[in-house]
Amino acid sequence: MKILVTGGAGFLGSHLCDRLIERGDSVVCVDNFFTGQRRNIAHLLDHPRFQLIEHDIIEPLTLDVDQIYNLACPASPIHYQHNPIRTVKANTVGMINMLGLAKRTGARILQASTSEVYGDPDIHPQTEAYVGHVNCLGPRACYDEGKRIAETLCMDYHRHNKVDIRIVRIFNTYGPRMHPQDGRVVSNFIMQALNNEDITLYGDGSQTRSFCYVDDLIAAIIAMMDQTKTVGPINIGNPDEMTIKELAEKIIEITGSKSTIVFRNLPADDPKQRQPDITLAKQALNWQPTTNLQEGLKNTIDYFRKNKQNSLV
Repeated sequence: MKILVTGGAGFLGSHLCDRLIERGDSVVCVDNFFTGQRRNIAHLLDHPRFQLIEHDIIEPLTLDVDQIYNLACPASPIHYQHNPIRTVKANTVGMINMLGLAKRTGARILQASTSEVYGDPDIHPQTEAYVGHVNCLGPRACYDEGKRIAETLCMDYHRHNKVDIRIVRIFNTYGPRMHPQDGRVVSNFIMQALNNEDITLYGDGSQTRSFCYVDDLIAAIIAMMDQTKTVGPINIGNPDEMTIKELAEKIIEITGSKSTIVFRNLPADDPKQRQPDITLAKQALNWQPTTNLQEGLKNTIDYFRKNKQNSLV
């Protein structure tokens, strides 16, 4: 198939491009390089079935493709709050452009949504039926509400225009090619640990997250795209829950760092708990994560250490 991956030079997008090329597809990677990095796809640039287009999906795009994976949106608080209006545009104007492309070409489109649509949840773990607890006026709303309206647009195009959609809600994902300055806890803690700097925890460290390794995540979204049982949304993540303090201690242990943990004030609207219920993913996709945190963190730390040594980070 000929497959469009928007945000294809990003952390998740580049791994997705790799997997699609490996299985024999032709891939068109679209990225505006706001957070995507050319080095993530450098090894693909000369591949005969890979094409890179530097483009922002806020502007219309004309292509003939069979499938569209829409991953184009900054996904870390530092990045999406840097230009919140543009983040909203990516999730509204950009989403409409991609849905319009899917409508014109008859392509199936998968929207990479997020667990942030649940906000600071009142139920735990979060199921797809939960409608969320989101502050539409807060500093994170450009992303949280942006992704919520993107899901709305997908469903409306599906109901009214018969567009063939898929929606996945991605929970915290980590692995090689994470942006070193994306402000997320895994990359932050690893960089601080490798530099023997204080590891900064926001709040008291008791807030929880569930971390899914990138290889598991990519397998799930491809399975979601290729199945015909449901349009979603489906939660994709690892249900193994841990506190942020436990994560910091684990990274210090694996890196052998001399770092100590320090505490800072919790940012506004930062969720206290985050854990996916993946019952639906198990049933519809026959999927569940297989990479344990120790293995995944070791691979990620090795990546950051190598690139730090090569002065690429």
